[in-house]
Amino acid sequence: MAQYDTNLSRKEDTEYTDHRQYSVFMSNGGERCLSEYGYRWEIESGYRSIKRFMAVTTSKDFVLRFFYFAFACLLYSIWRAVDLLVQVELTGEYEHAPIVTADNTLTLLKKETGIG
Repeated sequence: MAQYDTNLSRKEDTEYTDHRQYSVFMSNGGERCLSEYGYRWEIESGYRSIKRFMAVTTSKDFVLRFFYFAFACLLYSIWRAVDLLVQVELTGEYEHAPIVTADNTLTLLKKETGIG
């Protein structure tokens, strides 16, 4: 029978006081696997944010869909770079929580380009 490592941690800056304030990770890959799994959340969160920048299409053309994804990645990267520069200029440091939000960026892009 496999041995599992369990890691229970309290989420930082949570408004919850019940069971939702905790994260539970189980793995049979050892403690190293548990610590590295946390990085996966940032990757998933990044993909979810990239999707906000994607153009809506019903096309089945792979090249077009890939272009839309690549362009969304470019817009996402520009947004994160602008946010980093704004944070460093205003606060002198960089936090993961954005000051310049994706919604602000998308609204500005739509206003300036007329697209969207």
